[in-house]
Amino acid sequence: MDIPLISDPRCECHGHVIMDGVDFKSAVMLHKYGPDLAAIRSALYDMDEARVEYFRDGGDALSVSGAARPIAREEFGIDYVTPVFATHKKGRYGGIVGRAFETMADFRALLREAEAAKADFVKVMVSGLLDFNSFGALSCPSLTAEEMREIAEAAHGEGFAVMAHCNGADAVKAAVAAGIDSIEHGYFMDDAAIADVAASDTIWVPTLAATAGFIDRPGTGEGVAAAIVADQIEKLARAAALGAKIASGSDAGAFGVPHATALDQELALLSFLSAEDVDAANAELRRRFRRD
Repeated sequence: MDIPLISDPRCECHGHVIMDGVDFKSAVMLHKYGPDLAAIRSALYDMDEARVEYFRDGGDALSVSGAARPIAREEFGIDYVTPVFATHKKGRYGGIVGRAFETMADFRALLREAEAAKADFVKVMVSGLLDFNSFGALSCPSLTAEEMREIAEAAHGEGFAVMAHCNGADAVKAAVAAGIDSIEHGYFMDDAAIADVAASDTIWVPTLAATAGFIDRPGTGEGVAAAIVADQIEKLARAAALGAKIASGSDAGAFGVPHATALDQELALLSFLSAEDVDAANAELRRRFRRD
């Protein structure tokens, strides 16, 4: 591994305590009958050993991150924030991390549930997963620009910042125009999307480590994951040169990024960026993504 970017404080701006970096299904099964506090403490111990000071969880469907938050704060001194659950359009990607909505009335009902659960912010899945057999392909269509605008307005109206799982140039442009606060992943941007992100207050959390974890993985197209990572790095360099806010988030817990090493993996991949710029984006993200 290359020498990581020196970042202080150490911020993991995108992760999932419910995942273990190895096997999603077996990790989730530990919480089938309710949050497994031993598994939660094991993940938090790994974060603490990795000197993670801030952890922004992307949520889950079993309220595990909600159970982890007080333990992280009180027992480990980790500034831990979570949406408790993510939201997604029914029939689209997102069931593994949250709850579905069909209409804006449904989404507003989920906002009330998030408030009752003392969520720190809202997360919405606006686009699909990467396809590691076909460069540029996504697993499902994205939300429309109007849907993103309505979601951002509703969440902001209740005092929530919005974290968006978002890939594809058109989806990124629509998310930025809607005023979404952070773009997670943000793969396959074009020149216009890069310019829009750079000119906006939207923070980009590129999760390079999670995609790098698929390089040479059996069942993926030869060279596809490596090409996606190379493309993302090139886009990040261009965005940084234009002044984009880029924060450090690995998708910790996803395949290939266990909590003990996830942040160092991401910082190593981001080592071409200015540490001062990354720290500034992290600080802005920390300020924005909490409701208390």
